Amino acid sequence: MAATSQYVSVVKNGTLAQATVANTGRDGTGTLATIHTAGATGARVDAIIFNAPGTVTAGMLRLFITIGSDTRLLDEVPVVATTPSATVMAWRINYIPPVPMVLEAGALLKFSTNNAETFNAVAIFAGDF
Repeated sequence: MAATSQYVSVVKNGTLAQATVANTGRDGTGTLATIHTAGATGARVDAIIFNAPGTVTAGMLRLFITIGSDTRLLDEVPVVATTPSATVMAWRINYIPPVPMVLEAGALLKFSTNNAETFNAVAIFAGDF
C-alpha cells in the first residue's frame, strides 16, 4: 500500500471508441471497441458516457477488461429503444461503476453492442498513474 495518495498524472479524459458490429458474446470474443488503454504504470477510469447518435432498439452494451490475452466481462449496460427527434433526445447513459476502475499496466477497457447499431463511448474522469 502506498504511503501517500495516488492520483492520475496523465489525464486521458475524452478517449473515444465506437462500436457498430453486433456481438452477442459475453466471453470476450468477437468485435470489441477499445475505450481506454492503461499506460505503463496503470490507469483509473471513474466514468464513461455511452450514447447512440441514431435510432436504437432494446439491447445491451457490454464492458470488458483485457489483460494480456485474457478478456473478461466486467458489466452490462441496458439499452432502451429510442428514436431521436426534435423533441426526443438520443439514447445516452452516464456509466459510473460502483467503484473506480483501476487498470493494471497495459490493460484495455473495451465494449461491444448486442445489436448492429452505432454506439459511442467516451471515457471521462480518466487517466494514467
